[in-house]
Amino acid sequence: MDIKGLASVTALALIGTIAAGSAQARDQIQIVGSSTVFPFSTAVAEQFGQKTEFKTPVVESTGSGGGIKLFCEGVGENTPDITNASRRMKSKELVKCNENGVTPVEVTVGFDGIVLANSKKTAVMDVTLDQIFLALAKEVPVDGKLVANPYQKWSDIDPALPASKIEVLGPPPTSGTRDAFAELAMEGGCKKVPVAKELGLTKKACHEIREDGFYIEAGENDNLIVQKLDANPNALGIFGFSFLDQNADKIQGSKIAGVEPTFEAIAEGGYPVSRSLFFYIKKEHVGVIPGIEQYLAEFTHEDTWGDEGYLADKGLIPLPVADRETVSSSASALTPLSF
Repeated sequence: MDIKGLASVTALALIGTIAAGSAQARDQIQIVGSSTVFPFSTAVAEQFGQKTEFKTPVVESTGSGGGIKLFCEGVGENTPDITNASRRMKSKELVKCNENGVTPVEVTVGFDGIVLANSKKTAVMDVTLDQIFLALAKEVPVDGKLVANPYQKWSDIDPALPASKIEVLGPPPTSGTRDAFAELAMEGGCKKVPVAKELGLTKKACHEIREDGFYIEAGENDNLIVQKLDANPNALGIFGFSFLDQNADKIQGSKIAGVEPTFEAIAEGGYPVSRSLFFYIKKEHVGVIPGIEQYLAEFTHEDTWGDEGYLADKGLIPLPVADRETVSSSASALTPLSF
């Protein structure tokens, strides 16, 4: 039996279970995934629960990678219906989904910037992409050779930077924010280091973050990073713009190449470290687990993700109008993700 046939049989079996009134039949949407998309998804879930006859969906913050892994495990009541992601699903993840009879439907919900933030008790940092790479890379060029990162203070990289210890709190490898930061900031900075190419720094090497205590994995809880930054003015934290926006009384975003992480700069493409945000619907669960299509309709309503929508108040940078129309049309048609 081919993959499509297996998916159809599995979906029919799930429909049969619910139709038979099984005590284990699920009547509540289950959502996992990105900690960055989590506050947006939670807000939509709450509105959805208030406006419709369906139960408020359960939303869990598991990280993008962890959420996609759970989502792709298969079809059935014990697997999530939707996974949020702060990066696009990888081709190998799509293959895994398809092998397990899962057909993901991709929904791009807007943009977000990845910020390096610190406490408002200290000065705003102004760093370049290459300085970020030199501060956090596992190996860096020194005197024409590739060596284990020797830099301990920001001023070791550039005397114009603060003479404070490099101490950056950031997400773990399971996080989409970590993936996007590695691609946009680390790789982007690596390309700007003059001798990187000559020394044979590969894409993988550019993405590798040091493990000697100067980068501290702080888990998937961005609120915890905010608390730690408030307590330690010398530290910097990595997270999505929405968390900066929601905690502007305590923390401030660093300038990157002289550009502040503002709503306008991210929307216009001027801020160097910005990315798209997504969620994925399990097509086999639509029409089986109640309310999935209605949840999609709530998320893609203009009053939700539009320029004046309630998600913009929470820090989401909306897609352009034409893009919103395209995404909404494709999602409503349950168009399968393909590369």
